[in-house]
Amino acid sequence: MKRSISRLWPFPIRPEKRFGLLSRQELFRALWLGLLIGVVAGGGAIVFAWSIEFATRHLLEGLAGYRPAQPLGEGGRAFATGPDRPWALPLVLGLGGLVSGLLVFLLAPEAEGHGTDAAIDSFHRKGGRIRLRVVPVKLVASAITIGSGGAAGREGPTAQIGAGFGSFIADRFRLGAIERRKAVAAGVGAGIGSIFRAPLGGAMMAAEVLYKHDLEADVILLALISAIVGYSVYGSWAGWQPIFGGGAGFSFSHPGELGYYAALGVICGLVGMLYARGFYGITALFHRLHVPRPVKPAIGGVLVGCIGIVSPDAIHVGYGTVQQMLTPEGVRRFSLVLLIALPFLRILTTSLSIGSGGSGGIFGPGMVIGAAVGGASWRLFHGMPGFPAEPGPVVIICMIAAFGSIAHAPLAMLLMVGEMTGNLSLLAPAMVAVAIASLVVGDETIYESQVDTRADSPAHRHRFAFPLLSALPAGRAATPIARWVRGTPVSLVLASARPGLAIVVDANDHLVGELPRGSVERAAATDPSTDVASLAVPFPAIVGTKMALDEALDLLASTERRWLPVVDVETETPVGAIDAGTLVRSYREAARAGMRRAVPGEQTGTFELPLGESSPLSGKQVRDAALPTGVRIVTLDRDAMTIAPDGDTVLLPGDILTIWCSDGTRAGALDALLAPQAES
Repeated sequence: MKRSISRLWPFPIRPEKRFGLLSRQELFRALWLGLLIGVVAGGGAIVFAWSIEFATRHLLEGLAGYRPAQPLGEGGRAFATGPDRPWALPLVLGLGGLVSGLLVFLLAPEAEGHGTDAAIDSFHRKGGRIRLRVVPVKLVASAITIGSGGAAGREGPTAQIGAGFGSFIADRFRLGAIERRKAVAAGVGAGIGSIFRAPLGGAMMAAEVLYKHDLEADVILLALISAIVGYSVYGSWAGWQPIFGGGAGFSFSHPGELGYYAALGVICGLVGMLYARGFYGITALFHRLHVPRPVKPAIGGVLVGCIGIVSPDAIHVGYGTVQQMLTPEGVRRFSLVLLIALPFLRILTTSLSIGSGGSGGIFGPGMVIGAAVGGASWRLFHGMPGFPAEPGPVVIICMIAAFGSIAHAPLAMLLMVGEMTGNLSLLAPAMVAVAIASLVVGDETIYESQVDTRADSPAHRHRFAFPLLSALPAGRAATPIARWVRGTPVSLVLASARPGLAIVVDANDHLVGELPRGSVERAAATDPSTDVASLAVPFPAIVGTKMALDEALDLLASTERRWLPVVDVETETPVGAIDAGTLVRSYREAARAGMRRAVPGEQTGTFELPLGESSPLSGKQVRDAALPTGVRIVTLDRDAMTIAPDGDTVLLPGDILTIWCSDGTRAGALDALLAPQAES
């Protein structure tokens, strides 16, 4: 009969089998959901990449005669040509900004800006909800912005596209808020991992980019599956080679170079801070500009076009510029003045392109800015004792340090740039540089929607605000609920003065479903003899009596329910209901008793509890405590001394007991230790 509950409820009380920390159901869901998100995100990346190529060919190349350089992994046009008509650049970029602005602000204003930040905000503050219309609007608007020459990246739009599809898929399959947020984060990882051909870095980015000083470990499995599938789909169209060719031969073999890389970390951290402050400073200026919102991206585009007349390398995506800087010959093609100015010009053009309200990413420009810092540093310091002989390692490490620090995603950037260059041998010096840069950056961030840690996220705050909940079983918190047996007419329900929360049970007292008050009133108006069972609505989840209250709170949040039934696992009999009020009352009672969770665990753990005067164990010897099987008093603190009790030890009021128990015996342990809980 237990299996019947597992079939009825998508969140079973007791998973039949676990694989490490995951139940079989959770693992299966990660597989099919990751597959769906990956396929759609990879397909979206293909459409987006093709759209950028199409827009670039007809706008930037066709109208202004400028053909940007490309990295070896994307066609290999080593050097840019043109612009044949430099005077047309402001017109083309202004037109692209105007069209992009009209699309965004008339159809989906949330598609404004750099995309990744919107996905982060959705995870933390919107329950993972992203309107589906954002996906096509973001795709087209970003393709026009970039294709007309806007200094924007491709990862932000693909991240928001993947996140939008993840949110849509989760909604279509009626997953709860927790799973929806995971799907959004996995969509970010799949989109970035696909377009950059860096699945491992993309998956890590999904977990890391949400916080300044934390990691969303729960999304890594789903993000890995999604990113691998997305990469496979995109790679079958774009090819499998790394984006930046020629970097596989670089290596680190001189420890004396670490001092230089540490110094470069300081420089990259300062440049990263300038990038964030410059970007949001210009964004604030455009917000204060009193013109129609769709016109602002056009103004930004015109200004970027004027800069492009002087320095075409400061516009468009810029990956071809990075490719050139990986070789001594490529770096020397740039004048020293241009190399020094290029990071600052890129900060300015990206801020104007995106901060004005245009659509595109800031990840790619961040890497180009870091690469330009590396190229300029190599030109300035080449020839100094112990300095790297080739620019490639310096450029790669500065890419990682500059953006990894300001995005607070050092691990993701280490992996991603390694995958994009086909070289993981530079990890050691890159770790030094990005660590130093992160110390310089501190709490500055390029993603305003990031929060410090999971405890600061609205998505997780309830769990971290009530840590004791993990030590309390739901059975002790359940409150009485009205129940009606199958076959009861609705007229009897209406005539009863029993509470509004009600469930329907069968003849064996097994749960059938919820009895909505509105359905009862409507049925009674048409046919008072209607059986209550025909009106019962299945619950999206149920809470087991031995389930910890923090898990119950997660179920309430993920199913977006006000209350859920509590069911005895062994008998499958409903024992009551649980809602936010009962959770808070149970928490307060445990806090008043001085209880705290000492060592959290998955299946076992310990908690501390001061022994009160009214405790059933007060004054008894340990051997007479009649604790449930599997429950142990590990230590007790008395008069500032820690004692390992034996059977003769007498338990006294004020003793602080450390109790070891399994999840299944926690309720019995609390019943033995505490006075009976007062009815709520």
